[in-house]
Amino acid sequence: MFDACLLLPGAVVVMLGEPNLRIIAGMAVGHFFLFCNVFRIRTKFELIWTAVFILLSSANLAFGRPGWPATIGISGACAAALVAIEMRNPGYHGVGWKRLNPKLPEWWEAQNNKSSNPR
Repeated sequence: MFDACLLLPGAVVVMLGEPNLRIIAGMAVGHFFLFCNVFRIRTKFELIWTAVFILLSSANLAFGRPGWPATIGISGACAAALVAIEMRNPGYHGVGWKRLNPKLPEWWEAQNNKSSNPR
C-alpha cells in the first residue's frame, strides 16, 4: 500500500510535470521501486544512491552541469554497482535469490538464532 502511495503521484509527475521534474521524479520513483521491491537492497545503499542523485540533479538545476544525460548515466552506473554488491551479500533476498544465493534460508536461520540467543 505504501508503495502505491509513492508510485502513483510519481507517475503523475512523470507524465504531466515540467521536463526537468519529469527526469527527477522518474529516476527517484523508478529507483525506489527497483531498490525496495525488485532487488531489495540495504537502506545504506539506497542512501548512497540518493546522495549521488541529489548532488548531480542539484548541480544540473543550479548550473546546468554535468547535464541530464551524464546525471542519468552516472546514477545508473552507481545503482548497478550497488545492486551488484548487494547481490553478493549473504543476506541478499531480491530477484533471483534462489539462483544467486541458495544458502539464504540457512543464513536467515543463523541470524534468527543469533538474535534469540544473545551472548
